[in-house]
Amino acid sequence: MAAATTSVTTPSLVERVRQWWRNSNIPPVYGFVVIIFLLSIVLDLLFGVDDQLFITNPVILANVLVRSVALGIVAVGQTFVIIGASIDLSVAFMISVTAVGGSYLMAGDPSRVWWTVLVLLGVGALVGLVNGLLITRFRINPLIATLGIGLILKGLLNAAFDNFAGSVPRSFQAFAYDNIGPIPISVLVLFVVVIIGWFILRRTKYGAHLYSVGGNQEVARLSGIRTGRTLTIAHIICSMSAVLTGLFVVSRLRSGAPWVGTDGLYDLESIAAVVVGGTALSGGKGGVWGTLGGVLIFSLLDTMFNQIGIDAYLKQILRGAIIILAVGFYTFRSVQEPS
Repeated sequence: MAAATTSVTTPSLVERVRQWWRNSNIPPVYGFVVIIFLLSIVLDLLFGVDDQLFITNPVILANVLVRSVALGIVAVGQTFVIIGASIDLSVAFMISVTAVGGSYLMAGDPSRVWWTVLVLLGVGALVGLVNGLLITRFRINPLIATLGIGLILKGLLNAAFDNFAGSVPRSFQAFAYDNIGPIPISVLVLFVVVIIGWFILRRTKYGAHLYSVGGNQEVARLSGIRTGRTLTIAHIICSMSAVLTGLFVVSRLRSGAPWVGTDGLYDLESIAAVVVGGTALSGGKGGVWGTLGGVLIFSLLDTMFNQIGIDAYLKQILRGAIIILAVGFYTFRSVQEPS
């Protein structure tokens, strides 16, 4: 009797890559990053305003990362509050307060840098604490609570300053302009912030509690988690990340003005970067590596638009459309996943 033979089909390269991607822990947003990067090269080749491709220009490539710093740092903090099913609309105002306060208090004196930074971090922690208490103790909707605090900060800032104030010393400008080897210091700071955020969320008890609170606050409370304290700490982290972004912004501008945070749209863009990165607005799902991918998408889009000379208003339309498409993809993907 002839032995039965079984044919084994070797998976194609595409199928193997797809299987590897599914088995890896790489956030899906990095697929979008790769697609937009390749699309940027093609569009630059076809419609670029100069003869040099941005991919061959190390200055432009480094600038893509530097563009990510300000938004990336505050978006890491925003990730914490959104994972906890909250949100923070005061971050843009906190960035303005930090930028103006930093340049005013430093007044160009290097000896004032260290205590100015400590004071601003303390102010950020206080603002985050107030946001957290309003939301957890007084049960005020996070949108209303944080927007209200932001408007209070704006009012205080505009009452005291109406233009650029003070200056930061040259030594402090190293944060924005100096390198360690070939890597900008600001980019290293961004990656350190991301790694610390990842460690807290994925390797500490607090991180596990925050995901539980965002997933189902009542179940988390019944499980013995102090939900109010957990969410308040997330808001403190978020406000302090806004302070760090403000310090980077004033280091880059050399002086602070009351509008630098709001004009940068750091509140809305940080939320968009977090959501594009795969963190659910409903809470309990996501992470900072995905957020970094969302920030990189925005930086690549800005670089691509500049290279092909797209009008500023059209830039906003295209960015909005891409955000909608990305969020729509995650929504479709979550519906298709088995429960």
